[in-house]
Amino acid sequence: MGRLRARLRSLYHGHSQGALRFQLAVMVVDLLIIAFFVASPVLRERPSFLWIDYSIAALLAADIAARALAANDIPRWLRQPTSVVDLFILLTLLAPLWLANLGFLRVLRLWSLSRSGFLWRPLARWGYGSWREVVHSALNLVTFLFVVTGFIYTFFFREGSGFAGYVDALYYTVTSMTTTGYGDILLPGMWGKLTSVVIMIAGISLFIRLAQAIFRPYKVRYPCPQCGLQRHDPDAVHCKACGYPLKIPDPDE
Repeated sequence: MGRLRARLRSLYHGHSQGALRFQLAVMVVDLLIIAFFVASPVLRERPSFLWIDYSIAALLAADIAARALAANDIPRWLRQPTSVVDLFILLTLLAPLWLANLGFLRVLRLWSLSRSGFLWRPLARWGYGSWREVVHSALNLVTFLFVVTGFIYTFFFREGSGFAGYVDALYYTVTSMTTTGYGDILLPGMWGKLTSVVIMIAGISLFIRLAQAIFRPYKVRYPCPQCGLQRHDPDAVHCKACGYPLKIPDPDE
């Protein structure tokens, strides 16, 4: 068991060529699974849906088990928000008929993936480490977009609507997030109005966060040894929070 855990740890967290290839393969499979999650509200009535659903459940269960074994402290790993989200997604996959109305939350797997090192290690290796915050903000926005789209489709547009209803839900979500508000599609009743308010407020916040990540001056991630401040100017010699001398390495070296 000890050798197995060491092997899994090297594959999931290592920096060797074999580990990076394994992490890239896992990331590609994850993205395909997320694409299925995005389309699952429309595909739910298809005969093959349950077969695909249970197959993905087996893959996700194997991945969760492997990640748990690769962790240094399994109980602590299980308490992490990303682990809780993955376990909840696995539960919706194992009980797709009982938890059908919560299936739209499976898209949170994209948020869980963005919190792992699988995306950031290749970016840093290819010289795009400075884009980490931009990519992170974009993924948060995309995750919110499809989670809300799935919610609106499930609770407002699902009955007899199929793909056209899903497109209407996506269209309404985008117009609400951007506060365009064409008015040709409205959610009925008090709960529809409250849902629209939440989408507008959260959507604007996420758009502003993405714009800040793109346009504000570039900063590097370098934890201050004394106060822990994470982001500093590239040429900073002292921490702006506590004044501790910094030795930020030159990215070109």
